[in-house]
Amino acid sequence: MLQKISKVDLDQAITDLVSIQDVIRWSYSQFEHAELFYGHGTDNAWDEAVMLVLQSLSLPHDTPDTILQSRLTSTEKQMLVERVGKRINDKTPVPYLTNKSVFCGTEYFVDERVLVPRSPIGELIESHFMPWVKPESVENILDLCTGSGCIALSCAQYFPDAVVDAGDISQDCIDVAEFNRERLQIDNAAFYQSDLLNQIPQKRYDIIVSNPPYVDAEDFKEIPTEFLAEPKLGLVSGNDGLDLTRRLLKQADDYLTDNGILVVEVGNSAAALEQAFPKVEFTWLEFERGGYGVFLLTKQQLKNI
Repeated sequence: MLQKISKVDLDQAITDLVSIQDVIRWSYSQFEHAELFYGHGTDNAWDEAVMLVLQSLSLPHDTPDTILQSRLTSTEKQMLVERVGKRINDKTPVPYLTNKSVFCGTEYFVDERVLVPRSPIGELIESHFMPWVKPESVENILDLCTGSGCIALSCAQYFPDAVVDAGDISQDCIDVAEFNRERLQIDNAAFYQSDLLNQIPQKRYDIIVSNPPYVDAEDFKEIPTEFLAEPKLGLVSGNDGLDLTRRLLKQADDYLTDNGILVVEVGNSAAALEQAFPKVEFTWLEFERGGYGVFLLTKQQLKNI
């Protein structure tokens, strides 16, 4: 039976708690006793509590201890305690409660229309996709299944001289991505509502990157409740999780430059992908900060598919 927190306990917390630090400690204790799954920016109860409280108060993650001793207003306490209640009772991911998620060091707006950014591809962007490309020679980048736009906009920031195009089949996602683009004042990125490559400009890209839906049907049946808050369209892709990836592998060659690369995240469907394409020599990338199931193929390798 799932453990929940009662309205009586929430009301009592509003009365008893005083400082920011009080709420962080109390939130941590509540999370520790609840049956929560961590996978939307943290992997433990303490970091989850810190993220919820600081983001809700628009404070940086390195807020000094002296500020954490500050007294909260009644309105702030009400808001924070209600969000803790939703996190526990409704299993709502913190980024949907705060409408904030950090990717490649930049804060993005997110809500239930888009997946919460968490791809290890961010580490590749921060390293300018080296050694696979020469950053100074990159002119065009394409991001498919862009969601919130975090991968595309991060590429635009790390490759300011490149043009970044991005697509998603969901107009809701395009709306959120465009909102993030305008909020961040990024002018070298454009978004297209497109079923994979159907409505993408007909040109060659130095980098095509994608974090498509890749959860298979069996895994989706056992997925933690927290992930059910996210749009199913962004998670599931056929029985083996590879419907979109198969299409992309067939089409990407026509959109890559001679020295171009394709980078795709398939997560737990990596084994199924290798089984489906036994003759393809996928390069599986490793990440210092964790993450797996991201492959890289060159244009020449794509020709063999």
